[in-house]
Amino acid sequence: MPQDTEHTARPDQRTRRARARRRTIGFLAADTTAWVGGLVAAAWTRFEFELPPGQLGRAAAVGLAAAVLHVAVAALRRLYSGRHPLGSLQEVQGVAGTTITTAAILLLGLLPSTDRPVPASTPLVGGALALLLMLGTRFVYRHRRDLAMRPDVRSSTPVLLFGMGDAGQGLLRAMLSDPRGRYLPVGALDDDPDKRDLRIGGVRVLGGRHDVSASVRRTGATAVIFSVANADAALIRQIREATLEAGAVFKVLPPVRDLVDHRITVTDVRDVQVSDLLGRRQVVGDLPLSTNSLTGRRILVTGAGGSIGSELCRQVMKANPGELMMLDRDESALHGLQMSLAGRAMLDGPELILADLRDDEGIRRIIRERRPEIIFHAAALKHLTLLQRHPGEAVKTNVWGTLSVLDACQDVAKFVNISTDKAANPISVLGYSKRITEQLTAHAASRFPGTFLSVRFGNVLSSRGSVVTAFQRQIEAGKPLTVTHPDVTRYLMTVQEAVHLVLQAAEIGRDGEALVLDMGEPVRIVDLARQMAEQAASSVPIVYTGLRPGEKLHEDLLGSGEVDTRPFHPLVSHVAVPALDPMEVSGLDPYDDTAKVVEHLALLCAQPVSPVVKGPRGVPLQSH
Repeated sequence: MPQDTEHTARPDQRTRRARARRRTIGFLAADTTAWVGGLVAAAWTRFEFELPPGQLGRAAAVGLAAAVLHVAVAALRRLYSGRHPLGSLQEVQGVAGTTITTAAILLLGLLPSTDRPVPASTPLVGGALALLLMLGTRFVYRHRRDLAMRPDVRSSTPVLLFGMGDAGQGLLRAMLSDPRGRYLPVGALDDDPDKRDLRIGGVRVLGGRHDVSASVRRTGATAVIFSVANADAALIRQIREATLEAGAVFKVLPPVRDLVDHRITVTDVRDVQVSDLLGRRQVVGDLPLSTNSLTGRRILVTGAGGSIGSELCRQVMKANPGELMMLDRDESALHGLQMSLAGRAMLDGPELILADLRDDEGIRRIIRERRPEIIFHAAALKHLTLLQRHPGEAVKTNVWGTLSVLDACQDVAKFVNISTDKAANPISVLGYSKRITEQLTAHAASRFPGTFLSVRFGNVLSSRGSVVTAFQRQIEAGKPLTVTHPDVTRYLMTVQEAVHLVLQAAEIGRDGEALVLDMGEPVRIVDLARQMAEQAASSVPIVYTGLRPGEKLHEDLLGSGEVDTRPFHPLVSHVAVPALDPMEVSGLDPYDDTAKVVEHLALLCAQPVSPVVKGPRGVPLQSH
């Protein structure tokens, strides 16, 4: 089998080498012709188009000598060895430098002679003409090659690109250099008046946002690709509506922050998603992030199979950790996670840890034996309505499970607890339990030398059980979209934004506090439902069901009495969290009457607790 591959590869290599040789010979011949023609033309114009007898032959001979000299200089500079991309600025500089050097040597050779074969001005004027001819030859070759690389008009979709910034121009060039590409750009649009009538790769900027319909009709485009980096959602909606009204298909290029791992390609173009249409600021991309502190460290992620945990593992892997340990109680989730990370799921590596937070001794033993330096604690029960009916489960997993992890963290350098905006002024079992985990984390910060903190953010789009996932399933089943209240709002963020904030917290978070991202304006859920209904193939009604126990009309990011301080970044609030002694939660009885369990959780959140602060070198100070 390897021999077959080798024999298959050799003809391709020979073909490429033969093509390169033909191109080099062609350029050598063109450059020789350019020097001969340039010097003959220079002599001809010097004598006002009336050459003396024998002057033509002498000029041609000097031109041939100049061509030989040019080849020698070019060999020293490796001009014909493919050192620079064809038609690039570097190649232009190389050709110009070689030509100037050749003309200078030729001029120095002619000046001392009294009986010159050509006038002294001929190398200068002839060299300039030769340079123009050489560059013109390369331009024609490059232009023909670029035309050959364009997608086939017969099989590709004619498209308009909206947005000619760096992302749009990168996508345009990628499309024009893919002969088997799906899309053929036939025009571009941009709101910048300075770009009006600009041509990039022969594709002209035809107008701005108000010219979508006219440009679609003028060019015959059947699709519009939105390629503005980090655009405002209102602009995306406006261009989408204009595109659909014009009878074209609307596509988008993902935000640049989602494409940091590779150059922009045609395969990045996708259908519009709900996150693209939300009326909120995409702010996480503005947060500086360095993952240097993760490199080479032993890192444990609890709840690794969940939406946040799995994305967290993917981002941590990019930081090249010393060891990444992924813990979850769901074996199927671990299987899917390993498949997404490694492309295969043998389930036989030490990086996967099957364990339950409720197993106190098991969790302690895992942390003691594996000795993680950084822990991201994402494991939790999160469905508000279900936990409202079964508060004892929240006690056993969210509260006691977190306490089991914290108690084993004496030697951990950093512990980041994943919390929720429902922990601010909580009124639900989920909110109570997550607020208690913030307080327990703050208490651990006062006991242990490492850094212990929490991260608080809103609903995560497209996570399991999220409102977007629920709406998608209702649409697929042909059911109405259920919204609790016409005025209900929520803070929404993508899973990538949520994980970015978690990693940011690991960088700038301080002991015992909670970090809260300024997520802009909350989103009306009914607007989200309407956006998804508009994208459905058929009409989808919206039904209001009323707020359920524990649900708020509007979520809070900061609780009553919490002070919003932003010492390191204007988009990240640092909130002091009072410590809660673990002895207080030991009195919880998960098997008690549901109402009593809820009442006890609420009391633990409401009781005033003085924060315990840490002195120099992590030594706890006595609170007063």
